[in-house]
Amino acid sequence: MDLEFTGELWFWKGPSPWHFVTVPEPECAELEATSASVSYGWGMIPVAARIGGTGWRTSLWPKDGRYVVPVKAGVRRAERLDVGDTVTIRLTVDR
Repeated sequence: MDLEFTGELWFWKGPSPWHFVTVPEPECAELEATSASVSYGWGMIPVAARIGGTGWRTSLWPKDGRYVVPVKAGVRRAERLDVGDTVTIRLTVDR
């Protein structure tokens, strides 16, 4: 499954701070339909992700009935991203 969407980069200040982009609801519904066959536990979905020219492997995290994409510091640096920036993300779900 391949998805592409646009979202805002946000910061979570929890015990392990991290940056994320929330997957829009229509794409979350598609992901939910496939999650049983690809999730390795806790609802996590392994994906290959790309913003601009930078790609990385990660897992989507379920949060508040949707999924979020964790965005690594190296990706943010390479693409010159900051909190509040709108980004286009391409995802390929690993099977």
